[in-house]
Amino acid sequence: MLQSFLLVIGFSVAVAVSWWVAGLPGHVSATVAGLSFEASAPVAIAVLAVFVLVVHLLLRLLAGLVHLPGRVGGWKARRRRGSGDDAVSHTLVALAAGEPKEALHEAERARQLLGDTPQTLLLAAESHRLAGEHDVAEQIYETMSEREDAAFLGLRGLFRQAMAREEWENAAEIARRAEAAHPGGTWLRVEREQLAVRIGNWDEALALAGPDAPVADFATAAALAEADPVAAMKLARRAWKADPGLTPAALAFARLLRRVGRDSRAKDVVRQAWTASPHPDLAAFMLEEVTNQLERVKVATRLVERNRAHVESHFLLARECLAAGLTGEARRHAEDARRAGLTQKRLWLLLADIEVEDRGETEVGRMAQRDALRKAAAAEPDSAWRCENCGTVQAGWLAACPACQTAGRIRWGGAARLVLPGPE
Repeated sequence: MLQSFLLVIGFSVAVAVSWWVAGLPGHVSATVAGLSFEASAPVAIAVLAVFVLVVHLLLRLLAGLVHLPGRVGGWKARRRRGSGDDAVSHTLVALAAGEPKEALHEAERARQLLGDTPQTLLLAAESHRLAGEHDVAEQIYETMSEREDAAFLGLRGLFRQAMAREEWENAAEIARRAEAAHPGGTWLRVEREQLAVRIGNWDEALALAGPDAPVADFATAAALAEADPVAAMKLARRAWKADPGLTPAALAFARLLRRVGRDSRAKDVVRQAWTASPHPDLAAFMLEEVTNQLERVKVATRLVERNRAHVESHFLLARECLAAGLTGEARRHAEDARRAGLTQKRLWLLLADIEVEDRGETEVGRMAQRDALRKAAAAEPDSAWRCENCGTVQAGWLAACPACQTAGRIRWGGAARLVLPGPE
């Protein structure tokens, strides 16, 4: 509506101007090279306007001829760019579809059309890697790593190649170069953390740990590997604070405290750990300097007083009472452990020892002992350090599973029970 209104106004103004020009009085005369020209004022103005228009058109045509090569070149460049973009898109599709031959062809076409840009180099490297030509891919990654505009992309590719070949030291060096090229990258931090776990660099793993990382496990492993006792103490304390129920963390902290003469504080740490998560190694720490059997029972009783109902508390007291000759108390605690859910092999073997100590070679004692040994043979395995991720049993605690390389998942416990579906 507005455009129509403006068109009408413009047309009206043009008509008015033309009408005004047509009504101008007078004549115009001119002589050029012996030729005389005479016309009325309106005609002269019209001729002048046509002359100016013709000159303008001639100048435009001349400018167009002058700029024609550049415009033709620009058109060719736009067409080349469009074809290059199509080649890039086709390469991405081929990579996603897992078609190495098509990816290589389109990646090479993209390089020819667009040149060696970071994008085309990356696509070419990925295409060669998909085709199994890892040496060629690595050469392209090396070329990228030397360019300022593609250094991080090239180093990331080289890092992945080194990790695939399990060249941990080389991967660590590439990671440091990548950090310098692009500081603070989330992907790089995660990869460096995983690499630190693989090579056992627990200080670096701890420094790179994200919010979901097993800080207690990293700090414990770092403390155990630290030669400086002051630094080791700080790391062990950090690990224990992060997870008071992690037995290796508590023991690392307690041993360092005992080493510097703070035995009372060390025992407090172990008691708190037992309250959070009882473990036989905690009891061993408390009892390692106690030789009198009755005194050992007292120490064990004090250790478990904050967590008396736990099966490990009952089992510990049963074992120490048996060693002290308190067979009645040993039997009571062993039965309490069984009623609390402990049905592992170690419990039945302990009950067999109690029968031998309590009833000796009597018929009833022999029968009870045989029954306990029979149940021990069919019982579930004893608790052990197992990876919660892959189920592999380890001889001792480790910060990362050697089988699946998962960090912070090796925990103490029994084997997972197989639950069969019931009838529908």
